[in-house]
Amino acid sequence: MSEVVLYSFRRCPYAMRARMALRYSGVAVQIIEVSLKAKPAEMLALSPKGTVPVLRVDGRVIDESLAIMRWALAQNDPEGWLLGDDEATQALIEENDQGFKHQLNRYKYAERYPEQPMEHYRAEGEVFLSKLEGLLAQREYLLTGHLSLADVALAPFVRQFAHVDREWFGRAPYPRLQDWLQRFLESPLFIAVMAKP
Repeated sequence: MSEVVLYSFRRCPYAMRARMALRYSGVAVQIIEVSLKAKPAEMLALSPKGTVPVLRVDGRVIDESLAIMRWALAQNDPEGWLLGDDEATQALIEENDQGFKHQLNRYKYAERYPEQPMEHYRAEGEVFLSKLEGLLAQREYLLTGHLSLADVALAPFVRQFAHVDREWFGRAPYPRLQDWLQRFLESPLFIAVMAKP
């Protein structure tokens, strides 16, 4: 395989999930940490939209995090994260990326959206948290008995939501989700991906 290069920003949840999939799959990748205030010209030449992550492999450019995850898992998926990449996985990730991410942005940056108080945006996001809590009632992970694409695709966003007000999240009525997130944060895979270069 030719050189694989990933342009990334460590704290971006989209980049985080792409990096986790690449590391899990064992793909040798050169990671270029990007400053979002000074994006490198070579990254912008590959992907003019200017968002991370951007993967360059075999003369091909993949600039959507989920597509990067699927590409990595197509190379190697030792623990069966793809689950046949079923409709339930797709639907849950879409709900996260389309709806929950929108609510997360308003909750996290409530001062930019003064039309409603912060608590209003948090309550909107809680609809999704409640759904995840319900999914975890039967098992330790969202869709099956082990870590899968859905867990890794969603966890960085739930982490961000939890970190807006950690004290509130610690008291919130989502004990299974709190345990699920804690296991994710303590996993060797997450720790390795978040280590400073």
